[in-house]
Amino acid sequence: MKTKILALLKDSSDYISGQELCSRFGVSRTAVWKAVNQLKKEGFEIEAVQNKGYRLTGMQKDVLGKSELETRIGTRWCGRLVYYYAQIGSTNIQAKNLAEAGAGHGTLVVADMQTEGRGRRGRMWLSPAGTNVYFTLVLKPEFEPDRAAMLTIVMALSVAQAIGEVCGVAARIKWPNDIVVNGRKVVGILTEMSAEPDYIHHVVVGVGINVGEQEFPAELQDRAASLNVETGQCVSRAALIQKSMEYFEENYELFAEAGNLSGILAVYNGLLVNRNSVVRVLDPKGEYMGTAEGINENGELLVTLEDGSSRTVYAGEVSVRGIYGYV
Repeated sequence: MKTKILALLKDSSDYISGQELCSRFGVSRTAVWKAVNQLKKEGFEIEAVQNKGYRLTGMQKDVLGKSELETRIGTRWCGRLVYYYAQIGSTNIQAKNLAEAGAGHGTLVVADMQTEGRGRRGRMWLSPAGTNVYFTLVLKPEFEPDRAAMLTIVMALSVAQAIGEVCGVAARIKWPNDIVVNGRKVVGILTEMSAEPDYIHHVVVGVGINVGEQEFPAELQDRAASLNVETGQCVSRAALIQKSMEYFEENYELFAEAGNLSGILAVYNGLLVNRNSVVRVLDPKGEYMGTAEGINENGELLVTLEDGSSRTVYAGEVSVRGIYGYV
């Protein structure tokens, strides 16, 4: 009921009487009052006037909670079911638990704070409260397990598009899935899968977006950034999640239909920050340099060497850097 009341208040520029809310939802005035107070605690500014009712006078730009997300997300399946936590160990771990318990395709897990957030190769991901975006999407695809790794690229494109729309900045992708603004990383993505050789039980795609101003560890200060600092504005975390779900639903369906990245290839390559630039490929078998040409339909990076030959770079243990730094 709380979410439905919020939706009504958002849609109305005038007061909505308590009696109207009681009649619409078949509850008492006390129940309405409690729901409104809960919304106030979440950060919504709601005016209550005797003999007039309730009116949403404004809201903090960065309200994040289950009610706010449910009123925003209007997709068909992606993020329609939201699990929200003020604090959690890890959204990826919780998403896996929910998937194993039967949570469906498109279930969204969001947290305001993580105590055990992590990135690739077990690296810690800083997850303070009230600052960033932490979400994980549960997927139960019907394609073969060897295609699941490409979901990371699908999510990277979707989040980059969301940042571009919400923030009005050029969010670019450093292959395969780091998202950068002004040359600095603002997003990390971690994809994990439970599968048998020929069947996927579930895939969880976790996303962390640096939004609020924060102190980064010394080893990250030259390459990490936050959206609020880079854009000079207060970015809505709920809007970022909403738009990420909308873009992911569209991009995922193109991917699932084709069975590869061909449907989103041109858009992804258009956002690739390394494209047509000289890069260093940090391959355990031997480092080399070449010009990044973009990715192919399987998400592999195509690199042209100085002698004109081409190599296909696979994500995993191989990293790509700019010749003078991170990008």
